[in-house]
Amino acid sequence: MMHPFNLQSSTFDIQPINMYEKITEQQIIEKLKQVKDPEIGIDIYTLGLVYKITREEDGVEILMTLTTPLCPFADDLIADVEKKVGSLGYAEGDVRVELTFDPEWVASEEVRMMLGV
Repeated sequence: MMHPFNLQSSTFDIQPINMYEKITEQQIIEKLKQVKDPEIGIDIYTLGLVYKITREEDGVEILMTLTTPLCPFADDLIADVEKKVGSLGYAEGDVRVELTFDPEWVASEEVRMMLGV
């Protein structure tokens, strides 16, 4: 009896799958806009705390800062970023947040107007 598939002569072109390629930078930004600074009440993206978003095959890296190096809410903000961006479909650990204070955060004119200062 002949097998309907001749597997010995078949070749398979197997390409690695980037599970995250359909997640856009704009979708990530929209999630970052849901993360509010608890002291100021404005989202971290509008505040200018997010310096860089790098989409990679194995996840996303977010380079950001805080309003002050001594921010008491740093751990909460990082966890909220990981949770909100992770909700786009990233596996646990595939949303990586790196903090930097170079350059130091300075509120933009727009943010100062929003804060009334």
